[in-house]
Amino acid sequence: MVSKKWTALLSVLSVRSVYAEANATQLYGTWSSKSNQVFTGPGFYDPVDELLIEPALPGISYSFTEDGWFEEATYQITSNPQKPECPEASLIFQHGTFELMDNGTLILTPITVDGRQLYSSPCDDDGVSTYTRYNQTETFKSFAMYLDSYHGIYRLDLYQFDGSPMQPLYLAYQPPMMLPTETLNPTETSSSETTGSSLKKRSLRDLVIRNLENKHKTNAVKTNPHKLFLSADTLWYASATMLGIGSIVFLAC
Repeated sequence: MVSKKWTALLSVLSVRSVYAEANATQLYGTWSSKSNQVFTGPGFYDPVDELLIEPALPGISYSFTEDGWFEEATYQITSNPQKPECPEASLIFQHGTFELMDNGTLILTPITVDGRQLYSSPCDDDGVSTYTRYNQTETFKSFAMYLDSYHGIYRLDLYQFDGSPMQPLYLAYQPPMMLPTETLNPTETSSSETTGSSLKKRSLRDLVIRNLENKHKTNAVKTNPHKLFLSADTLWYASATMLGIGSIVFLAC
């Protein structure tokens, strides 16, 4: 009969063997945190209209391919103990390549021009969130993938550069649900990693369809910095005013 002491020791050795045998092929798939609401792919970021789409609950998700590509989707809410009514929120999208070093360190290198962040601080920004480019190389000291006996699904533990654990991730999709592994929004000073549909000129029909698809996914509004002062609304009000003045003058005569 095996004592409790030996059972515990075998359990520890089993976990250590998982860490020792960790390799890049174990990362293959889309992994999501416990909320099961945040996933990489087109449901989180629309590269055509460059919109970050807010999930129902906060969480994180990472996807990995077999040939060295990754994608990240993060939705975080930070509470404010001094002002509970003023939480801060951020949505982050990144994708690029990853490399597993000989010592088990995992390095994620994003495509510089494609990263996006939407930051909100409602008590400080008057309800107007800040949308910016985002580029942050991530280093994980180690990782482990194993079957979670409680949930009955595969679990991924990522340990940050200082060894501190991130919240556990669980396998959600395999193959992974990801956007194309290429530069999605190249600038004039950058080129696409792969020549593909991201460089093709979009038709008016495609733009209309995409805008309708995203209509109820986000409250973000894309503004036009070159919008003319004489907009359609301005012309309508001006015309109505002139018509009213003309009617008054006509009746007075």
